[in-house]
Amino acid sequence: MSGIRAQQKEKTRQALIAAAFNQLSAEHSFSNLSLREVAREAGIAPTSFYRHFKDMNELGLTLVDEAGLMLRQLMRQARRRIESGGSIINISVLTFMEFIDESSNQFRLLLRERSGTSKAFRAAVAREIKHFILELAHYLENETGCDANHAYIQAEAMVTLVFNAGAEALDLTKPQREQLTERIIWQLRYIAKGASSYTKEKKAAK
Repeated sequence: MSGIRAQQKEKTRQALIAAAFNQLSAEHSFSNLSLREVAREAGIAPTSFYRHFKDMNELGLTLVDEAGLMLRQLMRQARRRIESGGSIINISVLTFMEFIDESSNQFRLLLRERSGTSKAFRAAVAREIKHFILELAHYLENETGCDANHAYIQAEAMVTLVFNAGAEALDLTKPQREQLTERIIWQLRYIAKGASSYTKEKKAAK
């Protein structure tokens, strides 16, 4: 019975997370959500909320973690697609834009809380972005042969550029987003080209 109860509890917890994400929009930020609204959409009594989260802040921090994990998982899938053939930059940018299109509420949460008033939320988003940068840096180090420090610098520049582009993409029409995607791909190519030239010069100087 304990196993069934644990499964039901996790199911309700996930329902609360989904309910909170569903209520986010361009006009409705996390700070506008109420516990009662989230509980009602999840199909539970407001008092039952506290069996799963201490308060709305804990739910919000969980949403940040979930959004960050979702994005990292998508980019891992993109890198596996790259192994079968294709441009790392093209596939990565297109995958990121798909995430924004299909999971705009999750991305909006990361954007808003990245510079929000809550120190805990800002730290949580910074941590998720750091995970994202570190994974990309590790990939670049293995694929390009550059040292860890310069792989991190390159990854940080790429992630910053793409996240800023994502913020712009949210409010664009499909043709405008396609133009933005093409522009970002070229900007990332310039970064990669510069990093590659530096690595070659450094190796030649040894």
